Amino acid sequence: MTTPLSSSSGLADRSVRPERFLDLVAPKLHLVEEELARRFVSDVRTVREVGAHILQGGGKRLRPVLLLLTSQMLGYRGSKDVTFATVIELIHTATLVHDDVIDEAAVRRGRSSINFQWGNHLTVLVGDYLYTHSIDMGLAEGNIDVLRLLSGVTIRMTEGEILGLEQLGRADVSREEYFDVVGRKTAALFGAGCRIPAILADAPDSAGISLFDYGFNLGVCFQLIDDILDFTSTTEVLGKPAVSDLKEGKLTLPLILALPRATDAERGMVARVASERTFGDIDPAAILSMVQRYGTVDQCRVIAREYADRALGALRQFPSSPAREALEFAVEFVQSRDR
Repeated sequence: MTTPLSSSSGLADRSVRPERFLDLVAPKLHLVEEELARRFVSDVRTVREVGAHILQGGGKRLRPVLLLLTSQMLGYRGSKDVTFATVIELIHTATLVHDDVIDEAAVRRGRSSINFQWGNHLTVLVGDYLYTHSIDMGLAEGNIDVLRLLSGVTIRMTEGEILGLEQLGRADVSREEYFDVVGRKTAALFGAGCRIPAILADAPDSAGISLFDYGFNLGVCFQLIDDILDFTSTTEVLGKPAVSDLKEGKLTLPLILALPRATDAERGMVARVASERTFGDIDPAAILSMVQRYGTVDQCRVIAREYADRALGALRQFPSSPAREALEFAVEFVQSRDR
């Protein structure tokens, strides 16, 4: 069976291969895919068309995989992990849909974005549709502790999106502001997804806290690698143009770390692109060259490794098992990915 993560490159020679990483949860991941497809069964034609577009775009399904692996590590034997793995992916997809409206993005995963193809008004409604389905699925399970966790995380994600909007166009975003947004907007959902199985398996609170820490730190690492790839990957591999974050008005960590060392002319160049949200007569290669000259991509890799080590440390209290080994491999997978 072809699985969403199996398309990633550069990992085939690892001692823990992607196939092994995924085979542990492949049957349940297949059920997640089926459940996602069911969410777009509707007598409204546009819902079906947009749903097909989203599902064909695929995605790493990393968050559901982590939830399913964590569930297996804890010895959970029910089916609610499939339900909440689907819920987590629906929430994540809803945020991507809304992000594309906010960022005015024309491309998502190498294909036209929903807002580019159907317009902003319908795209906002699609995001709402996905959120509502996630709530409906969660309510059907009736686990108030999981619902409380997910509602709290969704609030944090929305706050992160608002803070990110407030930072758009600014060339003076601090490192602290950057990590605040990353923690709310990206890492919290990773953490929640890894903590949910502890609730389902009725594990001790200490286990739930450690699993949230694992997911949260992995989520920060994931975002850091995303931001690095914006400066190091290609349009063909990444599915979007290089330095696209700056063109959208967003300063990410490689630039945030570079600007204090930059010349006045370089800082002015970055500020101009961020505020105007276009490169105009500025060559993106000049931005790439500046970041390379100050070595901040390598600095970000070191920081990503620190968060990766924290994630690995959070797993140490759990007995050795294939699922724990796979969760440890997930940390390496996130750092090694090229898209």
